[in-house]
Amino acid sequence: MDGDGMRDTRGTHANPVPRPAGPFEVPADAPPVPPRPARAPGTPAPPGVPPLPDGSAFLSWLRTPRPQAPPGVWRFGHRPRAAQEPERIPGRQLLSGALIAFLVGWLIWSLLWNGYLGGWWLLPLYAMVPSSWAEPHSIGAVVVVYAYYVLVAGIIMVGVGRLGRWSEVWRRYGPPAWRRAAPGGGPPPAAEEDPAAWPALRAAGAVDAAERLAADARAGLMRDVDHARITRAWQGVVGGRHSLTTFTSAVLSRGAGACPHPSGARDLPVRQARHDLVTGQVRIGTTADDVRNPYAYRGTGLALGPDLLGTSLLAVGPAGSGKTGSLVRPLTESLCLHALAGRAAVVVVGAAGAGIGPADAYDVVVRIGDPDSVYDLDLYGGTTDPDEAAAVLAEALVGDLADPHPGSDTRRSTTVLAQLLGPFRAVHGRFPGVPELRRLLDGTPEPLAELRQGLREAGQESLLRELDARERQMGHPGDVGGVLADRVALLDRPAFASFFDTSGQSRPFSLKALDHPVRVRIDLPERGHADASRMLARLVLAQFTASVSVREDRSLFACLVLDDASGVVTPQAVRGVQRLRSAGAGVVLTLRTLDDVPRPLRGPLLGAIGCRMALSGLTPWDGQDFAEVWGKEWTEARDVTDRQIIAETPAGKAVHLLRRVITGKAPTARAVTVRQVERERWSASELAHAVPAGHAVLSLTTVKGEHAPPLLVDLRG
Repeated sequence: MDGDGMRDTRGTHANPVPRPAGPFEVPADAPPVPPRPARAPGTPAPPGVPPLPDGSAFLSWLRTPRPQAPPGVWRFGHRPRAAQEPERIPGRQLLSGALIAFLVGWLIWSLLWNGYLGGWWLLPLYAMVPSSWAEPHSIGAVVVVYAYYVLVAGIIMVGVGRLGRWSEVWRRYGPPAWRRAAPGGGPPPAAEEDPAAWPALRAAGAVDAAERLAADARAGLMRDVDHARITRAWQGVVGGRHSLTTFTSAVLSRGAGACPHPSGARDLPVRQARHDLVTGQVRIGTTADDVRNPYAYRGTGLALGPDLLGTSLLAVGPAGSGKTGSLVRPLTESLCLHALAGRAAVVVVGAAGAGIGPADAYDVVVRIGDPDSVYDLDLYGGTTDPDEAAAVLAEALVGDLADPHPGSDTRRSTTVLAQLLGPFRAVHGRFPGVPELRRLLDGTPEPLAELRQGLREAGQESLLRELDARERQMGHPGDVGGVLADRVALLDRPAFASFFDTSGQSRPFSLKALDHPVRVRIDLPERGHADASRMLARLVLAQFTASVSVREDRSLFACLVLDDASGVVTPQAVRGVQRLRSAGAGVVLTLRTLDDVPRPLRGPLLGAIGCRMALSGLTPWDGQDFAEVWGKEWTEARDVTDRQIIAETPAGKAVHLLRRVITGKAPTARAVTVRQVERERWSASELAHAVPAGHAVLSLTTVKGEHAPPLLVDLRG
């Protein structure tokens, strides 16, 4: 299914991921009923707490309001705040004013009660009370008199309470400040507004399917992934890609397990972050209550989703700053959940043992250099076009050697590779393996003679001319064939002997499979093969940018996560990232420092990326690049000047002397000047020294063009 789990994706050279044979079919090894989730969707599991016996937790989660909010705000149970910060009285001043107002009210009542202000305030009482009630020990007189006293005391209390702002004291320090509103409370909404009743299905006439799904939700058989997956399948029905009859029959037969993912999985083995699949967000922290953050963001949860990752994300911070644990791991979890719901395809690339999730959370795990790896990596990206394969392979081999300028490219290397890949495929029906490609680039006579003989027998005159041109260029100075051969030699090692096979004896994974909701993890052999790992990371990035741009279904979000992008950013890579937003895709790149990117490419890279994160421990020169891309803003500056007061009269001098003795300071007069100035949102010095440990400064841009200014975020919140 085009992004919804319906298209046949049985293992092929381009896509080895197993797939159900027909629309809405169930994998053979899928359990009939999944185990009940041990926690409410989107909330961490308390240790030792058993699962609820019904679906109340799921229904409460589903019915929780998710109001519209600025980009990056965690919408689950969010309470919008004002855009501007209201004037806030300091706590000491507020409490002292409330106490003084109380004492003033007490004084007024005491003066009235003891008759120091006369008896005029009793005249209304005498005018209303009958003469017969004035007898001693009259119950009616006692009740009326004391009621009048209470009325007068209440009027005094209201007056001094408004004067002393008692209501503000109550809101700030009383029970309203103690109580924390629990999201999802209150009675269930009406059926036409209750998301658990599936009103969209009812409106379209699929009442039986809606009743079955609602019953599964009440019985505790549905979870957040099921809801998101079935919603995605219903979108395919609304879009006309699938029939209502097929959808309804699948739901009636399987209930919450309908429209399954190819793997048959309905959740991840473990979750470490908070996810909300209704909005597609994953919470990564809390926006700090800091004056540098806009008031609407202060204290709110900060979350990321496909609407933000579609503009790509770059995170820069030293080792130990939290890039993998606080950012990459939650994002990969979220993207894997989206893939299980048929919404996304994700490829995660990192060093072996980097902690980017268990193998059970992925459909395909490629362990390059590990002989026990089930899957291989297709060196040519699953394409059959020699020119396309040459362009991608040239970017991987020598992309970092190209002139680091946005206008430069690897066309010479692409031409050399195309002159060899085309003839080899015409003769052998496949592309060369790593040892064969190395011999061809080295100019070994036997393989070239074999190619020439095969082309003559096949009558491929045009490809013969390509081969002749390659042989002529080998003897010229400046030929890039030798450089390409040296780079290919990094892959022609005993550790990679069983990898990059093109003879059909292995199960190579190709990024052409990103037409389907697949979860892929690629482990790079960083230890002992650092140069080869960087080259393979460039290969995956080049294949990703080439594959997602030609997908048929761009509603399926595709994301590539590179846990360490050192040596990966090239001129071609920057151009590829710029095209991802319109292709319904994005990349997540992490760097220890911007020094890993050539100086001419830093500006274009930061400009092509929509979401930029600077973690604590950044160097000042890295902070300078972020400060420049974030720009400046107009702010209000207050200049305070204290001027000493000179007394001219003897009485004034005596008062000043007494004041100096009491306070220890000379009497002064304060002058305040307010002006508008343009300053950097975050300076390089602030980014280097003012970001606390475990925090980051993050700016956001959505695929629709909405912006969020740089925000100080607590990644531990």
